[in-house]
Amino acid sequence: MLLWREKIPDFWLPHVRSDLGSVLNDHAHLERKAATSALNLEKYPELWEHVSELNAIAIEELQHFELVLRLMRERGVPFTVPKKSPWISGMMQEVRKGRRGQCIDHLVVCALIEGRSCEKFQVLAEGVRDLDPKLADFYASLVESEGNHYATYLIMARHIDLPETEERLDYFLNLDAQLIGRPNPNPMLH
Repeated sequence: MLLWREKIPDFWLPHVRSDLGSVLNDHAHLERKAATSALNLEKYPELWEHVSELNAIAIEELQHFELVLRLMRERGVPFTVPKKSPWISGMMQEVRKGRRGQCIDHLVVCALIEGRSCEKFQVLAEGVRDLDPKLADFYASLVESEGNHYATYLIMARHIDLPETEERLDYFLNLDAQLIGRPNPNPMLH
């Protein structure tokens, strides 16, 4: 897994524990957006040989979306308007323009989103067990999938251009270190 340059801030877990309904709503939207991102990556000619892999990721993300929606229905949590993630927005704003560079950056950012999700799902699996054991088990069940998506995206980027991917990964890891510690008033995954 990645060697993050900054850990998840200590304030994050207590903040999300305070409103798990909002976290579930945010998570549902993240799974929906992850499916869309996997499909959007198919527009790049550099990834045409990976369309089946990207479709598989999109399908898995949609399955996760449905699982989150089911948990929300069981808990009476409404599916509402998504809130903008300052962390994801900050990462996406730095994706370069121009097909090849944009493709590499988009893959690297998707990899980091999946990597942070993997890490945060592990923290949630342990950190909400006392409040909601079923939810804790659910988050534990997603860890491997998120890790696989992280690796798949990074491998795809490295196949396009290894040195450039490593340079951009370094850039985005530094950006993550700047963004991760910024307080978010909304209880969100990212």
